[in-house]
Amino acid sequence: MLDQGLLDAVKSYSEKMTRPITFVMGSGEHSKRAELIDFLTKIAGTTDNINFDPKVTDDTLPSPISFKIASANGSDNMDTGIVFSGIPGGHEFTSLILAILQSGGHTLKLDEGIQKLVKRIAQPLQFQTYISLSCHNCPEVVQGLNQFALLNDNISNEMIDGALFQEQVDANNIQGVPAVFLNGKPFLNGKVDTARIIDKLQTQFPDLLAATNPNDTDGESLERQDVTIIGGGPAGVAAAIYTARKGLKVTVVADRIGGQVKDTQGIENLISVPETTGTELSANFVAHLNEYDITVKEHVTVKELGETQDENYTVQLNTGERFETRSIILATGAQWRKLGVPGEDEYVGSGVAYCAHCDGPFFKGKDIAVVGGGNSGVEAALDLAGIVSHVTVLEFADSLKADQVLINKAKSKDNITFITSAATQEIKATDGKVSSIVYQDRNSGEIKEIDLSAVFVQIGLVPNSAFVKGFVDMNRFGEIEIDEACKTARRGIFACGDVTTVPFKQINIAMGEGSKAALSAFEYLVMQ
Repeated sequence: MLDQGLLDAVKSYSEKMTRPITFVMGSGEHSKRAELIDFLTKIAGTTDNINFDPKVTDDTLPSPISFKIASANGSDNMDTGIVFSGIPGGHEFTSLILAILQSGGHTLKLDEGIQKLVKRIAQPLQFQTYISLSCHNCPEVVQGLNQFALLNDNISNEMIDGALFQEQVDANNIQGVPAVFLNGKPFLNGKVDTARIIDKLQTQFPDLLAATNPNDTDGESLERQDVTIIGGGPAGVAAAIYTARKGLKVTVVADRIGGQVKDTQGIENLISVPETTGTELSANFVAHLNEYDITVKEHVTVKELGETQDENYTVQLNTGERFETRSIILATGAQWRKLGVPGEDEYVGSGVAYCAHCDGPFFKGKDIAVVGGGNSGVEAALDLAGIVSHVTVLEFADSLKADQVLINKAKSKDNITFITSAATQEIKATDGKVSSIVYQDRNSGEIKEIDLSAVFVQIGLVPNSAFVKGFVDMNRFGEIEIDEACKTARRGIFACGDVTTVPFKQINIAMGEGSKAALSAFEYLVMQ
């Protein structure tokens, strides 16, 4: 699992630590215990900053293959609140490395506003995050909650490898990851980010935000900005870079840099780049933003926009922070569209899923359905065909809408079946887990039912515009209405990308629209 290249990387990273940390394992016997000991021993062997003695155990840890990270505080080792149950390889290896570095004094990645908010939490919050080592969305959740634990002694987070704790997975009816439990009860499921975790905490604990003083002077307050860009996908990043190059004071507010792009496995139509991935492109976005004097407030969301008496605008964040800006560019993109049928919301994480790559392994050897015959649906079917027994693709229209090259590839698979003119009616479950999908044949009107174990919904996107409803004009689909220069009907407010009325939601188009919105905002500001 650990080759020399990874160990050399750990050794290099450990140089950033300002204090040592210690691994402490739980006690007892387990078939994977020896493997975990070897794993931790090799990591600890790379540097004097990491200590590990397998003879020293902690009976309070949840299992024999659980270990915690303790951080040195003077002569004592203090629990960080970070626990790993399982062997954090695969995508979670990065979560372990970050936990080591941050427990060892390296700078946290969370926005300062979020850090202030988390530090004020008085309620005991014990998180358990069930993951799959193949899940590319899980590390973001684990890493965010680990940082919460480091900031506040009232908070802990346990990463649990679902493959090694199948009894817990079955008992909790978990069929999708990440699955986050808080104080023993379901909290969040599926693809989530730090911004959504904060929003959910504020919903569950209404006094959380009230404890944050928006006029808090602890640390630097954000001065009035020339341009505030809300959204960190291709459109938002392009807008930020173009406005920064004009010498403007620019802030980007985003739940995550990359947006929906970050979830895309393969990208083959980005002009001049024959092939890349969403993860790589998002990393390039971050690197490019860092080349300019841009304030990036990541992992936060905008709660409210307002207008000042001198015709500027105010932006209030979910951290309680409020600042003023002369103009705003809305680039919030879109999110997965839901079917809106009975059983969908009820069984998310118990057979209803939206990420084939993350949740597909839970249904190895089983029959599943993909709803949606566009590019997303057919790509998901192809991904799942190598894992599950059989994939049925249900498409509402009379023909598939995916690119022909994808259709041809899917039709060459013996275990993919296509049903067109199918209107999904209901998702049924047995004992809390999805067991069938009901659809209507739109040609004959006949109601039909297919027995299966999971339904992957891939029917396109809906704009992330709810927070500006009533603030700017929208069409009936919730898309923000703009003109050819990305201007909304409201002075000083611009919009770009998938959240707008511009047709063809593509990365290339979003980048161009973001650049256009930036130039329009600059033109507006110089005329003031």
